[in-house]
Amino acid sequence: MKQKQLSEADIRAAFTSSARSVFRTLFQSGPATRPQLGSTLGLSRPTLSSSIAELFAAGYVEKIGEVQGPLGRKAAMYRLGAGAGHVIAIDAGSTHVRTRVTTLDRRLLHHRVYRLSSNQRHLGAEISQAVAEEVEATLALTEPGWGKLRALGIALPSRVVADNAARAATGQENLFSHFTPPDGVPLLLENNVNCAALAEQSHGVAQGLNDFAYIQIGLKIGMGLVLGGRLIRGRSGAAGEIGHLPFPWGPGLRPQNAGLEDYVGAEALMQRTRAAWPQDAGAAPADTAALFALAGEGHAAALAQVKRHAEDIGAIVSACVGVVDPGIVVLGGGIGDNAIMLPYVRETVDRLSYPTEIHASSLGADATVLGIEKIAADHACELLVGK
Repeated sequence: MKQKQLSEADIRAAFTSSARSVFRTLFQSGPATRPQLGSTLGLSRPTLSSSIAELFAAGYVEKIGEVQGPLGRKAAMYRLGAGAGHVIAIDAGSTHVRTRVTTLDRRLLHHRVYRLSSNQRHLGAEISQAVAEEVEATLALTEPGWGKLRALGIALPSRVVADNAARAATGQENLFSHFTPPDGVPLLLENNVNCAALAEQSHGVAQGLNDFAYIQIGLKIGMGLVLGGRLIRGRSGAAGEIGHLPFPWGPGLRPQNAGLEDYVGAEALMQRTRAAWPQDAGAAPADTAALFALAGEGHAAALAQVKRHAEDIGAIVSACVGVVDPGIVVLGGGIGDNAIMLPYVRETVDRLSYPTEIHASSLGADATVLGIEKIAADHACELLVGK
């Protein structure tokens, strides 16, 4: 009688707890030798050997060579295998769509950056079309050695909620105006600034911190907040939506919806710069990149605009600090992480708020896509070996 072949799900269900632990360690820390795995997990040699054999049979780990040990013996080095599969991560941004394809242990298989034809303040048809094309192109590039696609993560420039009844108000459903997710692949959505915060916590300047705020300043503004080691999303996914802070606020002024974002975003910065640019200072810069380049060269008019904008950002940071007291703030986005502004932001926060460390993002434009990549990989790991 022919024996029934076990499915992948059956094989996964039969994994021992020690095999699952070995997988998670390779997932989190990358390649490791047998002695390193045994020491980290406290497993005996026989248990470690059987655990690796389980994972090897499923294609979830592979041997990639040997390293010389301290006593002259060689130790086998292992990493996650092709059977563990890969994930696709997409940052559906307001100016660019960034795509990364990686193994679960974050080895890069493919990446691409696509510039949108115009700046998109809201998630709409152009972003949806770009995501559809990027996913289609990536699927066409898939090689057998990548293994199965385990998850697709997309970071969105909008609030994200799971409640079907509340989705219409967030705008997240606009993603699907042109994009249809591939069948049978888990789709994970998260707000873009939240993703950037998670990336800074996992391998950025906030690495290992339980309390910090990531504030993005670019075309749009937003905050990703981590307190007590947890990402704070809020009841309706609106935690950190600082663009909706009341603005302007003062005698005789009426605050407008999203008025703060309209005032401090990149487009408003350039409008003010052009309006205030002296006639004898040469041609006004065409965009923020040109403005900061001039400021870096010591151009007086450019420096004045950058300083003014940095003080505005410092006031926003101070307001956030007064509410949540994160202790550390990481500045990111197309404008926020510019080194020229950092001293002025720090001076303003020191003057207006509690003692707070202010740092520029170490991940730059890749922060968001790295964050959604982590979310997708974490989901895939849980799918394969549980929590």
